[in-house]
Amino acid sequence: MNSDAVIAYLSQLPDHQRQALETLQQIIHTLAPDATLGISYQVPTFTLNGRMLLSFGAAKNHCALYPGAQAVADHAVALQAFSTSKGTIRFQPENPIPTAIIEAIVTKRIAENEERAKKRVR
Repeated sequence: MNSDAVIAYLSQLPDHQRQALETLQQIIHTLAPDATLGISYQVPTFTLNGRMLLSFGAAKNHCALYPGAQAVADHAVALQAFSTSKGTIRFQPENPIPTAIIEAIVTKRIAENEERAKKRVR
């Protein structure tokens, strides 16, 4: 599941951020087992059907999930406790995004990704 680049990325983080992102990664992988994980734009990124599904990463003072602007907008009410901006959900390792929200985001992103893949084939 992990590419060497993702392992290297995570190994450079402080333990609390690494553990939070590994947990997030496992949740996403469970929900999207056919997605591949690599590095894109210098952060770990899941791709599915040749398209970006979502990314995650860490900054000096937070961790982040990058599901895209529409996903953040669609879940704005549920994400009120988190710092968000266009396409980004920032969280503290000790206060991760609830699994139910991650599940809703990933499930919708998979459906969007599959729909785009179908349109591309037509």
